[in-house]
Amino acid sequence: MALKHWLVKSEPSVYSYDQLAADGCTVWDGVRNYAARIHLNGMQKNDLVLYYHSMDATEVVGIAKVVRTAFPDPTDNEGKWVAVELTSHKKLKNSVPLSKIKAEKKLQNIALVRIGRLSVMPLAKDEFDCIVNMGA
Repeated sequence: MALKHWLVKSEPSVYSYDQLAADGCTVWDGVRNYAARIHLNGMQKNDLVLYYHSMDATEVVGIAKVVRTAFPDPTDNEGKWVAVELTSHKKLKNSVPLSKIKAEKKLQNIALVRIGRLSVMPLAKDEFDCIVNMGA
């Protein structure tokens, strides 16, 4: 199965990429959006995930990796939401601010630009690579 690419958002004051790196692994839970749930269900082991700091920073700061596919979200008492497990993979040398992502023609159609509130979204490989290269 081909490797897929994703982007997840977290407020750095809630759970930053540096915290993920320090913890080594985390359960990505608490997502309460139907579109995001579809994307969480689509994640496969070893898929690469851009880690985006939302709210104040609004920038891609690192790459995570899926280490456990969708399972029942432990924070959900209704049983309709899912979580995945992520591990830190690589911090970007330079963060990539949303302003630069929006200015890049190749990235005009990504969900981060079109649907700003979505917290989990797919990326095409070339879109993922473009953002990673911007942070190199």
